[in-house]
Amino acid sequence: MSDLEAQPPSVRPVRKLVFVLVLLVLAVGLALLVFHGIQTRVRAEATLVRETESSAALSVGVIRPKAGAPEDELVLPGNIQAFTDAPVYARTNGYLKRWYFDIGARVKSGALLAEIETPEVDQQLRQARAELETAQANNRLAATTADRWKSLLESDSVSHQETEEKVGDLAAKKAAEAAASANVKRLEEMQSWERIYAPFDGVVTARNVDLGSLINAGSNGSGKELFHIAAIREMRVYVQVPQAFSRAARPGTPAELALAELPGRRFRGRITRTSNAIDPASRTLMIEVDVENLDGALLPGAYVQVHLKLRAADRTLTVPVNVLLFRSEGISVAAVRDGRIVLLPITIGHDYGDDVEITSGVSAADRLIVNPPDSIVAGQAVQIAGHTR
Repeated sequence: MSDLEAQPPSVRPVRKLVFVLVLLVLAVGLALLVFHGIQTRVRAEATLVRETESSAALSVGVIRPKAGAPEDELVLPGNIQAFTDAPVYARTNGYLKRWYFDIGARVKSGALLAEIETPEVDQQLRQARAELETAQANNRLAATTADRWKSLLESDSVSHQETEEKVGDLAAKKAAEAAASANVKRLEEMQSWERIYAPFDGVVTARNVDLGSLINAGSNGSGKELFHIAAIREMRVYVQVPQAFSRAARPGTPAELALAELPGRRFRGRITRTSNAIDPASRTLMIEVDVENLDGALLPGAYVQVHLKLRAADRTLTVPVNVLLFRSEGISVAAVRDGRIVLLPITIGHDYGDDVEITSGVSAADRLIVNPPDSIVAGQAVQIAGHTR
């Protein structure tokens, strides 16, 4: 007889239940062991996939666009000119008798610059005055004769025809006197032009005649410029502004002048007017900057550097040139959005050398890739290594 059969009947079910429980525990443990092994392999495979994707993604550095400056300082060459500049010519013929101011002299408006001897005009004036006296005498005689014949006509001592002839002769004599008087006034006016006066306050920049020089009237081929006068209390500076900056160069815009021979000194002025037209040859806008010159430091005709403070019409963004992509479809930048590449076409404004102005295409929140490779494509996964700025 076996041991199990020898055991009492009440013990057999208990031993059987314990055996089943042991088998069940072993089965559960084996199942947990298998599940743990499967989970470990799944996690390892997921980690491997992530690492593979991470190593396959392009590592890039990014920057954000900077806000453009509200003002641009533009440095351009300029040409200084006197505010008023005029040559002085003679209005009558003769010989230079005397001059009173030489080059560099400061003169006031109406100052006597020179005197001219005009012997021919003087002689013509004397003759004209004599002719005027003759015309006046003839006019008086004609008036007396006409009055006498009118009184004789009342008594029918003379005919109407003869009286009308005398009255007509009086009218002719009056006209001759008026013509002689006008001729005298003309020659007196010419004689007054013997004296040359300064037309405005300024400085004499040229004296082209000397004592005894033959003077011809006018500014034609035979006429000669006697003096040249420039008003330098205020100066005009003419500047050619490139077309790209023409809309910002408005009257009232401040400007500063710098001269190489006066280091450290700046002359302040403002744009007073523009030509309102682009020169088709140079594609520039002519502007005028007016500057005070109370101490005479600025000289007409001098070369000067003009610093213009041009206010931008719209706030723009600037980026370094090493973020630009030059392709056949145009200029673009590569931005990172949600871990992938987005190519953004842009419009460039001003070129500052290391940086460029972007007028459209990007926002201040965009993260732009620095030194993007030529092979980069839209949708490509990337990994941000860091921010350059």
